[in-house]
Amino acid sequence: MTYGQQSDWYNLDFDEDGVLGVSANKAHEAYEGRPSKTVVVAVIDSGVDPLHEDLQGNMWVNPGEVPGNGIDDDGNGYVDDIHGWNFIGGADGQNVIADTYGHVRNYLDLKSSLLGLDSANLPLAAQSDYQKMLDLKKTIDRNVRTAKKELESIEGFDQTVTQVYRILQAFAPAEEITPDLLSDIPKGDERVDAAKSILNQLFENGFDLQGFQEYKDYYHKRINYHYNVDFDPRSIVGDDPSDPYEKGYGNNDVLGGHADHGTHVAGIIGAVRGNDVGIDGIAKNVRIMALRAVPDGDERDKDIANAILYAVDNGAKVINMSFGKGYSPYKEAIDKAVRYANKKGVLLVHAAGNAGVNIDEAVHYPIRTFQDGTEASNWLEVGATDRIPNAYLLASFTNYGREELDIFAPGVDIYSTTPTGSYEVNSGTSMAAPVVSGIAAALWSYYPTLSSAEVKDILLQSAPDYGNLRVYYPGNGDKKPKKVKLKKISAQGKVANLWKALQLADQQVGDDLLVWKN
Repeated sequence: MTYGQQSDWYNLDFDEDGVLGVSANKAHEAYEGRPSKTVVVAVIDSGVDPLHEDLQGNMWVNPGEVPGNGIDDDGNGYVDDIHGWNFIGGADGQNVIADTYGHVRNYLDLKSSLLGLDSANLPLAAQSDYQKMLDLKKTIDRNVRTAKKELESIEGFDQTVTQVYRILQAFAPAEEITPDLLSDIPKGDERVDAAKSILNQLFENGFDLQGFQEYKDYYHKRINYHYNVDFDPRSIVGDDPSDPYEKGYGNNDVLGGHADHGTHVAGIIGAVRGNDVGIDGIAKNVRIMALRAVPDGDERDKDIANAILYAVDNGAKVINMSFGKGYSPYKEAIDKAVRYANKKGVLLVHAAGNAGVNIDEAVHYPIRTFQDGTEASNWLEVGATDRIPNAYLLASFTNYGREELDIFAPGVDIYSTTPTGSYEVNSGTSMAAPVVSGIAAALWSYYPTLSSAEVKDILLQSAPDYGNLRVYYPGNGDKKPKKVKLKKISAQGKVANLWKALQLADQQVGDDLLVWKN
């Protein structure tokens, strides 16, 4: 068994294949021929490519809407919402690609509220806000300085890399230069030999051109967008950002020009199984509803709330939320939407985050806990695991939490769909959450009489228990490795499994085909 890009190891079974996947292939083979009902899964994310060959057959299509007629045929408040809706797009077809981080917006809100006040003679009620504003500004400035310093440190190196590739690209104009290709370039020219020598040294040290470009882009974005107090893309949307309950904004472009992350998530859940193209998604009889609400930067509470409401009102049974942030200024709007989803029996699956921290202490919004202290019962918080149940089972980046983290799922080296018919390998709890969403959808598909509470309970109860396994703490960085029992840093120490969930559902519900009469 190899773990190359074509390997969808997360679909495999530990007993049969030796890797800790979720046994999706085994489950669907065992259930071949059984009736199933279509389950709609909403993907709230950066966008989804509805034309991807491996997703087309499983994209949700709004049955009440006539494509392209410019009319809200089904009266749901959204015109021509064929595959979903884009909450970060404008009526003129433009789209928000990047946005600021939440604490930048928080700083600007505080600055605006304190405008005109004398900082030397502030009213008592304003002093706390003033100090918070100053603290936020320090954080913003510190991050900008760090980003600029990083860019300055690689500027000379960047020039060298650019020159080396310019020289060598003549020998491989249509191909990426790899170590093997580099060895085939003939010697003789002094400049070429020098360039080869430099690039060989870089390769020996693990250099990757795409990774290097992403590294540069990361810091450019932090300076120009994420921490830029003068950057405000919201004018593109044309809404009132201060009104968390506003509706009717956006457009129907669910691709939106920034859909790599969302398309990858969608493929994990619902890439068409058995079509001999690309990969097989976790779920079989599934439809993906695309809800674009997550920019490159922090998502806005009102967009997430509206996306949840849209998903519930338009028939989604599962909502996947592979995003998160540290601030939630309009949490009451999120709470209202989550309560509505709970009331309607819709399951919410949220990625725990990739900072390697304890989310019992470091809050990763949105969260299941409402402002009044009660909790949503329709919520699953998901961390990420690797292939083998040993000390390295947990992904080094995954967040954790004895109280907040419900379950783990595969989230390392996940091969899935990306826009324009392509595929990529990505890692993150963003990948683990859709694995769980896919399991929930498949379970519901075969057992449609289950409630959301029953789906959640079966998924959690049936998952193989690795609670006593001693694993390395995530996010350990350069510190001395430290081990802990998995059950000490998660609610149960379990890894999701579709085959086990179906077996338990069969015991609880039984193979009663009467459920298919309606």
